[in-house]
Amino acid sequence: MSAVLQPGQAPGTGVSAETDPEAAGATGLRLAVRRFTRNRLAVIGLVVVVLFFLFCFVGPLLYSTDQTHTLLHQVNLAPSGSHLLGTDAVGHDELGRLMFGGKVSLLVGLAAGVLATVIGTLWGAAAGYAGGWVDATMMRVVDAGIAIPALFILLVISAISNPGVPGLIVIIGFVSWLVPSRLIRAETLTLKNRDYVLTLRAIGGGHTRAIGRHILPNSISTIVVAATFQVADAILLVAYVSYLGLGAQPPATDWGGMLSAGLTAAYSGRWWLILPPGLAIILVVCAFNAIGDGLRDAFDVRGRG
Repeated sequence: MSAVLQPGQAPGTGVSAETDPEAAGATGLRLAVRRFTRNRLAVIGLVVVVLFFLFCFVGPLLYSTDQTHTLLHQVNLAPSGSHLLGTDAVGHDELGRLMFGGKVSLLVGLAAGVLATVIGTLWGAAAGYAGGWVDATMMRVVDAGIAIPALFILLVISAISNPGVPGLIVIIGFVSWLVPSRLIRAETLTLKNRDYVLTLRAIGGGHTRAIGRHILPNSISTIVVAATFQVADAILLVAYVSYLGLGAQPPATDWGGMLSAGLTAAYSGRWWLILPPGLAIILVVCAFNAIGDGLRDAFDVRGRG
Protein backbone atom coordinates (compact mmCIF):
# COMPACT_ATOMS: atom_id res chain seq x y z
CA MET A 1 0.00 0.00 0.00
CA SER A 2 1.36 3.40 -0.90
CA ALA A 3 1.92 5.83 1.91
CA VAL A 4 -0.42 8.76 2.19
CA LEU A 5 1.39 12.10 2.26
CA GLN A 6 0.61 14.28 5.20
CA PRO A 7 -0.06 17.98 4.65
CA GLY A 8 3.22 19.76 3.92
CA GLN A 9 5.15 16.47 3.50
CA ALA A 10 7.69 16.40 0.68
CA PRO A 11 6.88 13.73 -1.97
CA GLY A 12 9.00 10.59 -1.74
CA THR A 13 10.25 11.32 1.78
CA GLY A 14 9.13 10.85 5.32
CA VAL A 15 10.06 14.39 6.18
CA SER A 16 7.69 17.31 5.94
CA ALA A 17 8.61 20.28 3.81
CA GLU A 18 8.33 22.49 6.88
CA THR A 19 11.14 20.61 8.68
CA ASP A 20 13.24 19.97 5.58
CA PRO A 21 14.57 23.32 4.27
CA GLU A 22 15.90 21.80 1.05
CA ALA A 23 12.57 20.17 0.20
CA ALA A 24 10.70 23.33 1.06
CA GLY A 25 13.09 25.39 -1.06
CA ALA A 26 12.78 23.03 -4.03
CA THR A 27 8.98 23.00 -3.76
CA GLY A 28 8.87 26.78 -3.49
CA LEU A 29 11.12 27.16 -6.53
CA ARG A 30 8.95 24.84 -8.60
CA LEU A 31 5.85 26.78 -7.61
CA ALA A 32 7.56 30.07 -8.46
CA VAL A 33 8.64 28.80 -11.89
CA ARG A 34 5.14 27.45 -12.55
CA ARG A 35 3.49 30.73 -11.61
CA PHE A 36 5.99 32.73 -13.67
CA THR A 37 5.44 30.62 -16.79
CA ARG A 38 1.67 31.04 -16.41
CA ASN A 39 2.13 34.81 -16.68
CA ARG A 40 2.14 35.26 -20.45
CA LEU A 41 3.21 38.88 -20.29
CA ALA A 42 6.23 38.00 -18.12
CA VAL A 43 7.23 35.18 -20.47
CA ILE A 44 6.93 37.51 -23.47
CA GLY A 45 9.06 40.05 -21.62
CA LEU A 46 11.74 37.42 -20.95
CA VAL A 47 11.74 36.41 -24.62
CA VAL A 48 12.05 40.06 -25.70
CA VAL A 49 15.01 40.66 -23.36
CA VAL A 50 16.79 37.51 -24.56
CA LEU A 51 16.23 38.47 -28.20
CA PHE A 52 17.60 41.97 -27.63
CA PHE A 53 20.70 40.61 -25.90
CA LEU A 54 21.28 38.27 -28.84
CA PHE A 55 20.63 41.13 -31.26
CA CYS A 56 23.11 43.49 -29.58
CA PHE A 57 25.89 41.08 -28.60
CA VAL A 58 25.68 38.34 -31.26
CA GLY A 59 24.25 40.46 -34.09
CA PRO A 60 27.48 42.43 -34.77
CA LEU A 61 29.27 39.12 -35.38
CA LEU A 62 26.84 38.33 -38.19
CA TYR A 63 26.21 41.86 -39.47
CA SER A 64 29.54 43.67 -39.45
CA THR A 65 29.53 47.45 -39.98
CA ASP A 66 31.96 50.33 -39.48
CA GLN A 67 30.76 52.39 -36.51
CA THR A 68 33.97 54.36 -35.99
CA HIS A 69 34.86 56.23 -39.19
CA THR A 70 32.85 58.91 -40.98
CA LEU A 71 31.55 57.66 -44.35
CA LEU A 72 30.50 60.73 -46.29
CA HIS A 73 29.64 58.81 -49.48
CA GLN A 74 26.65 57.13 -47.76
CA VAL A 75 25.17 59.90 -45.62
CA ASN A 76 21.41 59.84 -44.83
CA LEU A 77 20.59 56.96 -47.14
CA ALA A 78 17.06 55.56 -46.94
CA PRO A 79 16.51 51.91 -45.99
CA SER A 80 17.50 49.58 -48.82
CA GLY A 81 18.90 46.13 -49.48
CA SER A 82 22.45 47.21 -48.59
CA HIS A 83 21.39 49.22 -45.50
CA LEU A 84 18.26 47.67 -44.00
CA LEU A 85 17.56 50.66 -41.73
CA GLY A 86 19.37 53.32 -43.77
CA THR A 87 22.31 55.42 -42.59
CA ASP A 88 22.72 58.41 -40.30
CA ALA A 89 24.20 61.89 -40.81
CA VAL A 90 27.80 60.61 -40.79
CA GLY A 91 27.23 57.49 -42.89
CA HIS A 92 26.95 54.89 -40.15
CA ASP A 93 24.69 51.96 -40.91
CA GLU A 94 21.64 52.46 -38.67
CA LEU A 95 21.01 48.76 -38.02
CA GLY A 96 24.62 48.27 -36.97
CA ARG A 97 24.37 51.46 -34.92
CA LEU A 98 21.30 50.06 -33.18
CA MET A 99 23.29 46.98 -32.17
CA PHE A 100 26.31 49.07 -31.16
CA GLY A 101 24.24 51.48 -29.08
CA GLY A 102 22.10 48.73 -27.60
CA LYS A 103 25.19 47.00 -26.28
CA VAL A 104 26.07 50.13 -24.28
CA SER A 105 22.50 50.70 -23.07
CA LEU A 106 22.01 47.10 -21.93
CA LEU A 107 25.46 46.85 -20.37
CA VAL A 108 25.12 50.10 -18.43
CA GLY A 109 21.53 49.34 -17.43
CA LEU A 110 22.30 45.82 -16.24
CA ALA A 111 25.50 46.70 -14.39
CA ALA A 112 24.06 49.85 -12.81
CA GLY A 113 20.87 48.03 -11.79
CA VAL A 114 22.85 45.24 -10.12
CA LEU A 115 25.16 47.75 -8.40
CA ALA A 116 22.19 49.76 -7.09
CA THR A 117 20.51 46.59 -5.82
CA VAL A 118 23.67 45.41 -4.04
CA ILE A 119 24.19 48.76 -2.31
CA GLY A 120 20.52 49.06 -1.39
CA THR A 121 20.39 45.48 -0.10
CA LEU A 122 23.38 45.91 2.20
CA TRP A 123 22.19 49.30 3.46
CA GLY A 124 18.59 48.21 4.03
CA ALA A 125 19.56 44.92 5.70
CA ALA A 126 22.00 46.68 8.06
CA ALA A 127 19.45 49.37 8.95
CA GLY A 128 16.56 46.98 9.54
CA TYR A 129 18.64 44.53 11.55
CA ALA A 130 20.26 47.19 13.75
CA GLY A 131 17.01 49.01 14.54
CA GLY A 132 16.80 51.89 17.00
CA TRP A 133 18.67 55.10 16.35
CA VAL A 134 20.96 53.43 13.80
CA ASP A 135 17.95 52.49 11.67
CA ALA A 136 16.42 55.94 12.08
CA THR A 137 19.64 57.69 11.05
CA MET A 138 20.31 55.46 8.05
CA MET A 139 16.76 55.78 6.76
CA ARG A 140 16.80 59.55 7.11
CA VAL A 141 19.77 59.49 4.74
CA VAL A 142 17.63 57.47 2.32
CA ASP A 143 14.71 59.90 2.67
CA ALA A 144 17.00 62.85 1.96
CA GLY A 145 18.39 61.12 -1.13
CA ILE A 146 14.92 60.27 -2.46
CA ALA A 147 13.91 63.92 -2.11
CA ILE A 148 16.54 64.85 -4.73
CA PRO A 149 15.62 63.64 -8.26
CA ALA A 150 18.15 61.13 -9.58
CA LEU A 151 18.02 62.71 -13.04
CA PHE A 152 19.04 66.09 -11.61
CA ILE A 153 22.05 64.54 -9.86
CA LEU A 154 23.01 62.72 -13.04
CA LEU A 155 22.83 65.86 -15.13
CA VAL A 156 24.97 67.85 -12.69
CA ILE A 157 27.64 65.15 -12.44
CA SER A 158 27.66 64.52 -16.18
CA ALA A 159 28.01 68.24 -16.93
CA ILE A 160 30.98 68.50 -14.54
CA SER A 161 32.93 65.31 -15.27
CA ASN A 162 31.63 64.01 -18.65
CA PRO A 163 31.89 60.33 -17.59
CA GLY A 164 32.36 57.40 -19.93
CA VAL A 165 30.57 54.08 -19.78
CA PRO A 166 32.23 52.93 -16.49
CA GLY A 167 31.47 56.32 -14.97
CA LEU A 168 27.81 56.09 -15.99
CA ILE A 169 27.53 52.67 -14.36
CA VAL A 170 28.96 53.92 -11.07
CA ILE A 171 26.97 57.17 -11.03
CA ILE A 172 23.62 55.56 -11.90
CA GLY A 173 24.27 52.78 -9.40
CA PHE A 174 24.99 55.24 -6.61
CA VAL A 175 21.88 57.34 -7.26
CA SER A 176 19.48 54.42 -7.69
CA TRP A 177 20.02 52.31 -4.55
CA LEU A 178 17.56 54.21 -2.35
CA VAL A 179 14.32 52.42 -3.28
CA PRO A 180 15.79 48.88 -2.96
CA SER A 181 17.15 49.79 0.47
CA ARG A 182 13.64 50.60 1.72
CA LEU A 183 12.28 47.31 0.38
CA ILE A 184 15.04 45.21 1.95
CA ARG A 185 14.74 47.09 5.25
CA ALA A 186 11.04 46.26 5.44
CA GLU A 187 11.81 42.60 4.70
CA THR A 188 14.57 42.55 7.33
CA LEU A 189 12.31 43.99 10.02
CA THR A 190 10.06 40.97 9.54
CA LEU A 191 12.76 38.32 9.25
CA LYS A 192 14.92 39.36 12.21
CA ASN A 193 12.17 38.29 14.63
CA ARG A 194 11.81 34.79 13.16
CA ASP A 195 12.64 31.83 15.36
CA TYR A 196 15.72 30.74 13.43
CA VAL A 197 17.31 34.20 13.73
CA LEU A 198 16.47 34.47 17.44
CA THR A 199 17.87 30.97 18.01
CA LEU A 200 21.10 31.87 16.25
CA ARG A 201 21.48 34.96 18.41
CA ALA A 202 20.72 32.95 21.56
CA ILE A 203 23.55 30.48 20.90
CA GLY A 204 26.04 33.29 20.32
CA GLY A 205 25.85 33.78 16.55
CA GLY A 206 27.16 37.10 15.28
CA HIS A 207 25.26 39.83 13.47
CA THR A 208 27.11 39.22 10.20
CA ARG A 209 26.21 35.53 10.28
CA ALA A 210 22.56 36.31 11.01
CA ILE A 211 22.34 38.71 8.06
CA GLY A 212 24.42 36.66 5.61
CA ARG A 213 23.11 33.20 6.53
CA HIS A 214 19.44 33.84 7.21
CA ILE A 215 18.13 37.31 6.40
CA LEU A 216 19.60 37.88 2.93
CA PRO A 217 18.93 34.33 1.62
CA ASN A 218 15.32 34.58 2.78
CA SER A 219 15.01 38.00 1.10
CA ILE A 220 16.21 36.72 -2.28
CA SER A 221 12.79 37.04 -3.90
CA THR A 222 12.54 40.71 -2.93
CA ILE A 223 16.12 41.29 -4.06
CA VAL A 224 15.58 39.68 -7.48
CA VAL A 225 12.38 41.62 -8.13
CA ALA A 226 14.01 44.90 -7.04
CA ALA A 227 16.99 44.22 -9.32
CA THR A 228 14.71 43.67 -12.31
CA PHE A 229 12.97 47.00 -11.87
CA GLN A 230 16.30 48.75 -11.20
CA VAL A 231 17.67 47.55 -14.55
CA ALA A 232 14.64 49.02 -16.34
CA ASP A 233 15.03 52.33 -14.47
CA ALA A 234 18.77 52.43 -15.21
CA ILE A 235 18.18 51.95 -18.96
CA LEU A 236 15.73 54.86 -18.88
CA LEU A 237 18.20 57.06 -16.96
CA VAL A 238 20.91 56.31 -19.52
CA ALA A 239 18.51 57.26 -22.31
CA TYR A 240 17.55 60.52 -20.54
CA VAL A 241 21.15 61.62 -19.98
CA SER A 242 22.32 60.59 -23.44
CA TYR A 243 19.35 62.31 -25.09
CA LEU A 244 20.58 65.54 -23.50
CA GLY A 245 24.07 64.92 -24.89
CA LEU A 246 25.74 64.02 -21.57
CA GLY A 247 25.97 60.25 -21.93
CA ALA A 248 28.43 58.09 -23.87
CA GLN A 249 30.59 60.26 -26.09
CA PRO A 250 31.36 59.57 -29.80
CA PRO A 251 32.31 57.25 -31.34
CA ALA A 252 30.47 55.35 -28.59
CA THR A 253 26.73 55.79 -28.41
CA ASP A 254 23.57 54.32 -26.92
CA TRP A 255 19.90 54.38 -27.80
CA GLY A 256 19.33 57.73 -26.09
CA GLY A 257 22.25 59.24 -27.96
CA MET A 258 20.84 57.90 -31.23
CA LEU A 259 17.53 59.61 -30.49
CA SER A 260 19.33 62.87 -29.78
CA ALA A 261 21.40 62.61 -32.97
CA GLY A 262 18.31 61.92 -35.06
CA LEU A 263 16.26 64.74 -33.58
CA THR A 264 17.28 67.18 -36.32
CA ALA A 265 15.90 64.73 -38.90
CA ALA A 266 12.44 64.64 -37.31
CA TYR A 267 11.02 67.09 -39.85
CA SER A 268 13.01 65.78 -42.82
CA GLY A 269 11.20 62.48 -43.23
CA ARG A 270 14.14 60.35 -42.03
CA TRP A 271 12.07 58.26 -39.65
CA TRP A 272 14.68 55.49 -39.52
CA LEU A 273 16.90 57.70 -37.33
CA ILE A 274 14.31 58.00 -34.55
CA LEU A 275 11.82 55.14 -34.68
CA PRO A 276 14.17 52.13 -34.19
CA PRO A 277 16.02 53.40 -31.08
CA GLY A 278 12.79 54.75 -29.60
CA LEU A 279 11.02 51.42 -30.06
CA ALA A 280 14.04 49.56 -28.67
CA ILE A 281 13.98 51.62 -25.45
CA ILE A 282 10.22 51.16 -25.02
CA LEU A 283 10.30 47.41 -25.69
CA VAL A 284 13.25 46.66 -23.39
CA VAL A 285 11.98 48.78 -20.50
CA CYS A 286 8.47 47.32 -20.77
CA ALA A 287 9.95 43.82 -21.00
CA PHE A 288 11.99 44.24 -17.80
CA ASN A 289 8.97 45.68 -16.01
CA ALA A 290 6.87 42.71 -17.16
CA ILE A 291 9.54 40.31 -15.89
CA GLY A 292 9.58 42.15 -12.57
CA ASP A 293 5.80 41.91 -12.26
CA GLY A 294 5.96 38.21 -13.10
CA LEU A 295 8.69 37.52 -10.55
CA ARG A 296 6.84 39.48 -7.88
CA ASP A 297 3.70 37.41 -8.45
CA ALA A 298 5.70 34.18 -8.62
CA PHE A 299 7.40 34.76 -5.28
CA ASP A 300 4.28 36.10 -3.54
CA VAL A 301 3.40 33.39 -1.03
CA ARG A 302 -0.06 34.86 -0.43
CA GLY A 303 -0.97 34.32 -4.07
CA ARG A 304 0.06 30.68 -4.30
CA GLY A 305 -2.57 28.01 -4.70
